[in-house]
Amino acid sequence: MSIPVDLADVPKTLEDFDRGYLLTTTDGRVKAVSVRAVPADGALRVANPGRGSVANVGANPTATLLFPPAESGGLTLLVDGSAVAEGDDVVMTPSSAILHRSVGGAVGAVVP
Repeated sequence: MSIPVDLADVPKTLEDFDRGYLLTTTDGRVKAVSVRAVPADGALRVANPGRGSVANVGANPTATLLFPPAESGGLTLLVDGSAVAEGDDVVMTPSSAILHRSVGGAVGAVVP
């Protein structure tokens, strides 16, 4: 089940999540690093995700932020967009966002 999130609502939706993962790619390999993202002028700023992630967005600006559910059976927030390196940070401009419940949910969870 997927629920589209209006891009204007991403900052408010993000308030329900703590840490997530920044997903970047290089040479066909995905790099995932644990991050926090904060809204910044219509974009999402990830402070100091590491040199590898910064290098990856320099080579390929396509990125995803994935925020797992805060509780068992909850929804995952996925934000796709275009990212740029700004010093040691990555700034991503979202192009789409969804809330997603995995098929079957968590073990023992009741999925409506």
